[in-house]
Amino acid sequence: MPENQGEVVIVGGGLAGLAAAEAASAASPGRRVIIFEAAGRPGGVIGTVQEDGWLVERSADCFLAARPEGIELITRLGLGDQLIGVNPQVRRALVWHRGRAVPVPTGFRLLAPGRIGSILTTPLLSPAGRLRVLAERWVPRRTTGEESLQAFATRRLGREAFERLVQPLAAGIWTADPARLGMAAACGEFLQLEREHGSLWAGERARLRNQPQVAEAAGARYGQFASFASGMETLPARLADRLRDRGVEFRTGRIERVARTGAGWSVTSRLEGSPQSVEQAAAALILAVPAPVAGAMLAALDPALASELTGIEYAGSVVVSLGFRRADVAHPLDAAGLVVPRSAGRRALAVSFSSSKFPGRAPADHVLMRLFLGGALDPATVELSDRGLVELAVTEARGLVGATGTPRFQRIDRWASSMPQYHVGHADRVSRIEQAVAAWPGLALAGAAYRGVGIPQVIASGQAAARQVAAEL
Repeated sequence: MPENQGEVVIVGGGLAGLAAAEAASAASPGRRVIIFEAAGRPGGVIGTVQEDGWLVERSADCFLAARPEGIELITRLGLGDQLIGVNPQVRRALVWHRGRAVPVPTGFRLLAPGRIGSILTTPLLSPAGRLRVLAERWVPRRTTGEESLQAFATRRLGREAFERLVQPLAAGIWTADPARLGMAAACGEFLQLEREHGSLWAGERARLRNQPQVAEAAGARYGQFASFASGMETLPARLADRLRDRGVEFRTGRIERVARTGAGWSVTSRLEGSPQSVEQAAAALILAVPAPVAGAMLAALDPALASELTGIEYAGSVVVSLGFRRADVAHPLDAAGLVVPRSAGRRALAVSFSSSKFPGRAPADHVLMRLFLGGALDPATVELSDRGLVELAVTEARGLVGATGTPRFQRIDRWASSMPQYHVGHADRVSRIEQAVAAWPGLALAGAAYRGVGIPQVIASGQAAARQVAAEL
């Protein structure tokens, strides 16, 4: 029989699950909150490794501080004094073009051009390509039907700007196929600029007028990102400690079954080290796991909902971190990183210059970089051997930044099927999922699969899930 009836059970101890637990425990101080986490450590994909003077992020190395959810949580946790920003000297991105690294045009924000002068002078575009971008303001707006990122960018900015600017910048965020990535879910802000202002040019100028604190200078966007002096794992580690102090219980184990029982829920799990399954009753259930995992758990209960969840595809990628002596890298590493167009024929999606962005990431006279490989358009890379991945990463580092010699440090982090793909139609799919979930009182979903992959958005999803079930208890 189930143990108790009043608990809030959260499946998944990543950032979404932790955020849900914080919100749930604050909303109902007397209610028991339990987190089931299969990996045995909180934080999910967020992790920091410190070894012999190297500080390496296993996945995200910073977050967008311009959104409130992350900063507000950090303030509540008393971590504000540990925040660090991107080094002002490197607040720009580079694009690989014809064998060299070229700065992204000043004021160009993923899809939106902000300054005419920088477009007219960028070597990334031909004269015809520059004029095509400048002509974007006269492209008729489209108000019906959803487009892919590739279709939208090509229609508004031209094929050349898409291939040389938009595609590599987007790949560094979503590791997605731009021909399938849906504008409504992935880039809704830019879709709104077109619909409200008629063009990306006009919309970006209006945004800058309304936000005078956001400078147009190179690197303005990078100035909005922050990390922690001791690495990103600082956040989930402190949050987990706070939750334990509040009495939130962490259990390590595998979920075997979830079921509806009367007005509540039942979660059957096999806890770590236990020879038999345990059934846990709950008044509310939050599934903060990848969408296909949530779909498998709900398959017997609601096949239609499960089908929608399992229909969200995921892509894999690999992060190979390499440390070199500073003298062995020819490039000045005077940027936050380098993105690589698919048309360049290289295997790396991007290179992040970790030790340039943040202090304390490499020993003295050394540099640390992270190379991103794989993604939706190169899925086989995730399956390479460790040796093969290191050899590939070293080859890419040699070609892209002039790295020579043997790396003094190397680390591989494989993330198979870890990045949800917001394909065309994703926003409508999420609406259908939310309508289906609403038919099950006390059930909520959270995580990167639905309304944003960034850290603030993931935090927001957990908080929204906790509010949803609290309103139904």
